[in-house]
Amino acid sequence: MPNLEGKVALITGASSGIGAATARKLAKAGITVGIAARRLDRLEELKSDIEKDGGKAITIEMDVADVKSVETGVGHLVAEARTIDILFNNAGLMPLSDIDEFKIDEWHRMVDVNMKGLLNTTAAALPHMIAQKSGHVFNTSSIAGRKVFKGLTVYCATKHAVTAFSDGLRMEIGKKHNIRVTCIQPGAVSTELYEQISDPVARQQMEDLRTQMTFLEGDDIADTVLYALKAPTHMNMAEMFVMPTQQEW
Repeated sequence: MPNLEGKVALITGASSGIGAATARKLAKAGITVGIAARRLDRLEELKSDIEKDGGKAITIEMDVADVKSVETGVGHLVAEARTIDILFNNAGLMPLSDIDEFKIDEWHRMVDVNMKGLLNTTAAALPHMIAQKSGHVFNTSSIAGRKVFKGLTVYCATKHAVTAFSDGLRMEIGKKHNIRVTCIQPGAVSTELYEQISDPVARQQMEDLRTQMTFLEGDDIADTVLYALKAPTHMNMAEMFVMPTQQEW
């Protein structure tokens, strides 16, 4: 089992949900967590909670869709913690709507955050892992990265891209640079994603799902990340499909 004590992680989308839960779990495991998001006030609250529990956190105000913001944020973390051992590309948006509603601004924002944002952070953090010839990259995809659902067409397209990129990344840097890549593909998770849905019908449909099953929580995905991190170094958990037991689709 790898020794996680003293490792350094960068977590995007860390101000809530899966990102915040993972930051707490990794910090308890002795990992210094660089918590990145646009909402600095939320990050400061999370940092305070982590430090009260004896962990170490570094706040990073970052917009993953902005290349300069990412480069500055990664530079800040490396200056403070010297390196990056773990990257969790977790930031994402899911403003659902049917294509014929033509919410083009929402389409582009999903592409900018879910796809380009992941590329931006990977490009900024990966050189540090390559230099030390070790590291672990986590990418948050989704069941929508395996299947397509009506009303989620553009979101599904972005998450299919995340899944494809993750597999190619693993093939290109695994053996060559001793860096593991894990693509996490959750089903229904209780997060703030649903609050981004501007279409009232789609929003209600998602809320109705809560009455049909017990959603996963951010802590469940955080446990999944920790499980993959603790796997023997010769083992790469390439894909982890994590579903609520009651989710049939």
